Amino acid sequence: MKNTDFSMQLKRAECPVKVAEIVDRTIRNVYPHYYPSGAVQFFLDLHNEQRIRDALAREDIYFAVVQGEIVGTGSIRGNEICRLFILPEYQAKGYGNRLMDFLEDMVFQKYRVIHIDASFPAESMYLKRGYQIKTYEKIKTRGGDYLCYHTMEKPVDEKG
Repeated sequence: MKNTDFSMQLKRAECPVKVAEIVDRTIRNVYPHYYPSGAVQFFLDLHNEQRIRDALAREDIYFAVVQGEIVGTGSIRGNEICRLFILPEYQAKGYGNRLMDFLEDMVFQKYRVIHIDASFPAESMYLKRGYQIKTYEKIKTRGGDYLCYHTMEKPVDEKG
């Protein structure tokens, strides 16, 4: 399924259950290749259904839809793009970039800089899109594992 000719629609996500399903499935399938188990569990807890339900009040959450199938989700909170997840079977087909195009356009309508906390699986995409690493962060998780990530920024003048 390497075809990216399908048109992708973006629509407002109002179902925290579906957002949580996408995030949970993506983390469980992708993140163990990049992070130790304690860090994977941290991500699962950080993006659980209740937290997503709470986030609906302060974030604009969107679904990426292809041929009627929801393939991913992404959120905007102020000048931050967060919770960007494309289901594993739809990754590397351009859908993440198309969702980012939309989210960036939305943020740049109000702000001059976009902020992202970049997980290791997504960092290469952000670098290719012109984001610059600002800081290296690490969080000690239960069991002594560390979750490591970079904070990244992209100014409006780097918009491609």
